[in-house]
Amino acid sequence: MAAQVKGASTMANKGPSYGMSRQVQDKIEQKYDPELEVRLVEWIGTQCGSGVGKPEAGKLGFQAWLKDGCVLCELINTLCKDKPVKKIQSSSMAFKQMEQISQFLNAAERYGVVKTDMFQTVDLWEGKDLAAVQRTLMALGSIAVTKDDGCFHGDPNWFFKKAQENRRDFSDDQLKEGKNVIGLQMGSNKGASQSGMTGYGRPRQIMNP
Repeated sequence: MAAQVKGASTMANKGPSYGMSRQVQDKIEQKYDPELEVRLVEWIGTQCGSGVGKPEAGKLGFQAWLKDGCVLCELINTLCKDKPVKKIQSSSMAFKQMEQISQFLNAAERYGVVKTDMFQTVDLWEGKDLAAVQRTLMALGSIAVTKDDGCFHGDPNWFFKKAQENRRDFSDDQLKEGKNVIGLQMGSNKGASQSGMTGYGRPRQIMNP
């Protein structure tokens, strides 16, 4: 019961979802989703090519496929023209694997994935929260589709565009300017009502002293 309450509060604090529909986000936050696994494996294979191989079906296979960070780094490199991860090397050493996962996460954040959609290294490497890994990859795919810069490969319908969130990207100066305009409008309306308008149905009366 306590875990459910904690999960509910965590979801409540996440705010609006970026790059995913609320229905999909809720689903993958609740638990690891085998259907999303199939979609993500198909996308990563299409995006990166046959060199990344395919995992065994299931949660453990998905984790083992991504655990050393190589596939993830190949993925982010195919989405970015400047290839942010310069050296990708398969290694059996834990710290090397975790380092590559961290390189992917840093590159994904620079690419546009928001912190609330980002998994932690231990979520993947120790298998603590593979649903969070799915969430990050879904967000990454959604941003790639939204960018529409020619780097995305696969079916765009696998993901949700986040274009509707662009309207929120205002600078501090723009927000301040908007507040000033509203303030001036309120002031002018207030002045008009005090100086010239009377109540409905009540004519202006001039009282003789």
